[in-house]
Amino acid sequence: MLRPRPGRLMRASMPFRNSAQRSTFALFLLLAAGIMLIGKADPTLYERSRMAVTDFATPILDTVSHPVAAGGEFIIDLKLLYAAHEENRALREENERLLRWRAVAESLESENARLRGMLNFAPDAPARYITGRVIGDSGGAFLRSVLVNIGHRDGVRKGAAAVEDSGLMGRVAEVGERSSRILLVSDLNSRIPVLVGESRERAILAGDNSDRPKLAYLPAEISIAPGDLVITSGHGGAFPAGLPVGVVVRPDTDEAELRVQPFYSAQRLEFVRLMDFGLTGVLQDRDLGLAGR
Repeated sequence: MLRPRPGRLMRASMPFRNSAQRSTFALFLLLAAGIMLIGKADPTLYERSRMAVTDFATPILDTVSHPVAAGGEFIIDLKLLYAAHEENRALREENERLLRWRAVAESLESENARLRGMLNFAPDAPARYITGRVIGDSGGAFLRSVLVNIGHRDGVRKGAAAVEDSGLMGRVAEVGERSSRILLVSDLNSRIPVLVGESRERAILAGDNSDRPKLAYLPAEISIAPGDLVITSGHGGAFPAGLPVGVVVRPDTDEAELRVQPFYSAQRLEFVRLMDFGLTGVLQDRDLGLAGR
């Protein structure tokens, strides 16, 4: 007995399927038209019917929504778990690097202590310091200074170094009873002996009332590049050696002088630490000093 092939059955059923599709479309079209007519003829009945359908569908939608919400929360939890795993891995790597650096630092500290003992090295006396809040600035084009809320009564002395967390920002130029004025390294009257780069070239950091003071009196042949560190040299007795000041940057124009970008930001100064290193290279009020702090 021959069985009909599947292809023949599908071809034979095509007319019925097309008729069913057209009938279904027409049925839904008539249903939509009927709903619209009911809504126009009796709005109250239409609203009640719509709310009845909504009330009937609400439990179903609520039941269906729970698995969907649970699935979304599960995906979020997976993402958070993956992020926590990646963060934990990064923290472990950072911890390993820090442990290696700690071992290196401890070794260098021990070696440094032995070398100092062999050289009979006399360490510098610890600096005394006091911290104040910036309460004003010069606000002019011909003066770069800030005012802090500590003065004579707090033990501030003229010539004290003003430092921020990032490095040197200037020195105390004027001292009042309750306030002090700090001359910034960018001021026209500021001149600071510095060392530049790994070659430790000597120069003078000269302020010119711009945001980037220039390096003056550099040797004719120098090996200095942008990014080189600039620190105080200690010459002149105004500042101790080794205070970070900034980095060398390319000049904005074709000028010959190299410029330095200070580590501090004059626009974001809030707290300043005034440090007394016991130096007398700058004229000071000798009868006043930072009280032991």
